[in-house]
Amino acid sequence: MPFRSLLANTTTKGKVVMAASALAVLAVMLVMFKVASAPSYTTMLTGLDPAETGKITAALDSGGVSYQIENNGTGLAVVKGQVAQARIALAEKGLPGKGQPGFELFDKQKLGASDFQQKVTYQRALEGQIASTIGQIQGVSGAQVSLVLPEDQLFSQDQTPATAAVLLSGSATSLDPSAVRGIASLVSSSVKGLKPASVSITDASGTLLWPNSDSGGGSGGGVNKLTAQARYNTQLQGSLDAMLVQTLGADKARVQVSSDLNVDETSLDKLTYAKKGVPLKTTDETERLRGTGGASGGTTGSASNLPSYATSGSAGGNSNYQRKSTQTDFGVDKTVQRTKVAPGQVNRLSVGLVVDKSVPAAQVAQIKNAVSAAAGIDAKRGDVLNVSQVAFAKPAAAAPAAGPAGDIMGYAKYGAVGLGLLAFLFFVMRHLKKRERESLGEPTWLRQIEAPTTLADLEAGRTTRMGALAGEMPGPSATRLSAERIAEDDPERVAQQIRTWMQED
Repeated sequence: MPFRSLLANTTTKGKVVMAASALAVLAVMLVMFKVASAPSYTTMLTGLDPAETGKITAALDSGGVSYQIENNGTGLAVVKGQVAQARIALAEKGLPGKGQPGFELFDKQKLGASDFQQKVTYQRALEGQIASTIGQIQGVSGAQVSLVLPEDQLFSQDQTPATAAVLLSGSATSLDPSAVRGIASLVSSSVKGLKPASVSITDASGTLLWPNSDSGGGSGGGVNKLTAQARYNTQLQGSLDAMLVQTLGADKARVQVSSDLNVDETSLDKLTYAKKGVPLKTTDETERLRGTGGASGGTTGSASNLPSYATSGSAGGNSNYQRKSTQTDFGVDKTVQRTKVAPGQVNRLSVGLVVDKSVPAAQVAQIKNAVSAAAGIDAKRGDVLNVSQVAFAKPAAAAPAAGPAGDIMGYAKYGAVGLGLLAFLFFVMRHLKKRERESLGEPTWLRQIEAPTTLADLEAGRTTRMGALAGEMPGPSATRLSAERIAEDDPERVAQQIRTWMQED
């Protein structure tokens, strides 16, 4: 093969050069591949608040956007092809929040500001400070606060109450109702003379979160039935799905939960009496009467007024009367219980379980029992658990990931570049090899000499092996003279040429 013959006719130095060139080409191709496959980032946001960078990165992670942090957390860069996707993901979360300035407004206050300007600055600073505080609550991505501060009046009847409006960024479905009540209490406590009932809280969808039916003293912050049921269904369904994935594996079973909750907050009063009474108090009363008989007129006093049957014997006899009574008051123990029933009791629960046909029937029965126990199915309450076994649809084959250049043409382009470099190195080595083998011009007299001839024969014009050719040898040609001159001037070059011929033989 030409390549093998090329290797066989190449010197050790040439082979080393070719190996080094091949390694260099391979290194260049690897570098090009790495550069082409590395994602290209473009700066999207600058001047970010480091305290808000965590929320932004969390929103990008949930949206599946690749990013990198720049400038010590104050800059954000995303992949060029995902800029639009990143903007949508941040807009859904209300990020980046513009934020309202707080009391730092007074750091740049100018001299000579009027009383009205100072009041407006104070109101803006208070609004920004409250909004910043609300933004630190878990589940709140951002808030905007507007206050109406009353002016001091001489008479209290002319005083207008303070009011506040709070707009929460995003949806409040993930916000606990008790947190809404906490926000209202926080705002009212931050403004002088502001009552919780005068605070209005809404989310980005315009849903009024506060005040509500329980704002006058409820502890739950106004539980919405649909929201409570959706949260309960999601939590229960998530726990059941996790159990099914750990048991059967991914894409083997699906569960759907539908619940009916009682979100009414009620009070339960219970009065219980003891079965047996107990003595509470005992009272003893004793009455005694004593008297002595006398003259016909009798003795003055109460004894003379007694009826005749109270005195026995003759007129001169003694009387002694005594009466003793005991009174006991009994009572029965009673217990009064006042119980406040928290909302959220399940009225009825419906669970649908769908299992793939690849799951054995015996295992399906076991899974049904496990789901029934985990969901808390109660037949007496009217709960329903429906199990179906069907063939699941095969997931669509994932599209092959885009290559470094985006598609097959990108690979072909870089492969063509690599082949071009190899061809270039091959022709360069071939040219160098050709220059090494470049001939000095072989003299014709060297071909004519087949055997050594003595000097006497040359002088006599005779040759030993040419028999019939007795004529004189032709005179030296220009080529011979040139070769002789080269041999005299540059013997190393002639020696190199001879060594090359010897290696070829």
